[in-house]
Amino acid sequence: MDIKHDIVSKAQDAKNASRETASLSPSRKKEILMAMAVAVEKARDKIIFENSVDVEAAKESGLGQALVERLTLDGQRIAAMASAIREIAALPDPVGDVVSEWIAPSGIKIKKVRVPLGVVGMIYESRPNVTADASALCIKSGNAVILRGGTEAINSNHAIVRTLLAAGHEAGLPDGAIQFVETADRAAIIELIKLDKLVDLIIPRGSEAMIRFVREHAIVPVLAHGKGLCHTYIDKSADLAMARKIVFNAKCQRPGVCNAMETLLVHKAVAKDFLPDMCAVYSSAGVEVRGCAVTASIVPDVIKASDEDWSTEYLDMKVSVKVVTSIEEALGHINIYGSGHSEAIVTDDEVAAKKFMEEVDAAAVFHNASTRLHDGGSFGLGAEIGISTQKLHARGTMGARELTTTKFLVYGGGHIRE
Repeated sequence: MDIKHDIVSKAQDAKNASRETASLSPSRKKEILMAMAVAVEKARDKIIFENSVDVEAAKESGLGQALVERLTLDGQRIAAMASAIREIAALPDPVGDVVSEWIAPSGIKIKKVRVPLGVVGMIYESRPNVTADASALCIKSGNAVILRGGTEAINSNHAIVRTLLAAGHEAGLPDGAIQFVETADRAAIIELIKLDKLVDLIIPRGSEAMIRFVREHAIVPVLAHGKGLCHTYIDKSADLAMARKIVFNAKCQRPGVCNAMETLLVHKAVAKDFLPDMCAVYSSAGVEVRGCAVTASIVPDVIKASDEDWSTEYLDMKVSVKVVTSIEEALGHINIYGSGHSEAIVTDDEVAAKKFMEEVDAAAVFHNASTRLHDGGSFGLGAEIGISTQKLHARGTMGARELTTTKFLVYGGGHIRE
């Protein structure tokens, strides 16, 4: 296979299709997406079979347990995939939305409206549900999409794409609107991220190393789904029962995802009451606890944390624990080690909550809630194409609206510039 020729051909087809997807009516988009949701449900057994091939290969290759969990599809996750497509279909259409309008001093009328980006290149690893989420969000926002999933999910992704395309085309999806890169060769990524004349945006989701590679080599603009080194701070005024529930969920519900908590910060005033029971619960769940010296003095059987632990995104059943003397120390720790993804405070003190939420620099900051809620579905967006830790042009969980840009529509009556 001539990889360069193949990628350029797919990108050109996507570019051609993007002109049609941009003009799809809201009702047509909804029909396409609803047809895709039904098709995914009907293809459940086929998708699960292909996924089982990927999962078995991943286990044989020594992929970590948490990453295998991210890769695995079952009936419940297939149903969730279809549900997310339906939720996206039901959202307000962002294309054509009038952001603002005014009449300039010269008398010209100006509208600022939302329009599709054009062609979105999606480079991702492990999670095959991203194939469906990205496709649905790009259709909703009037974009074409080029999908390049990871080697570990190649069979799952192919099965999902075939299902989406068959249903989509029958419902009126333009040819070329969804492109799938079949090769697992990394050269395909290198070619894709250089096509600035054909591709309008690259969104990488996956390992920190992969995202760094894309950002360092891309000519196409990149909107990175950044790593999630997320913290939860248990304040001295926290409801400790609530705190235990939140930090268990934040670490254990799905440890291999970017919005899982990696570091737990506990105020010294409640550390002796909170940590023994919490560490016991973690231990029973199979979580390895790595604690600071004060944590180890309270719970002697924890592993002593190293300096490296505070800057590590485990994506696994491991957690770092640090006892702090004040909210200021907690904020200082987060501002040094946080990745700007998701941070949380548990407290009944509204002043402390306000201080934390205003001073933490992150895409999402939570009060008395788990960082696991930073997600398109939880935010009512149906799904997300990524969670951006950058500040331009979108930040945080990205739905259909974030896959649009704006343009000015200017109406005159023979106006010229003097």
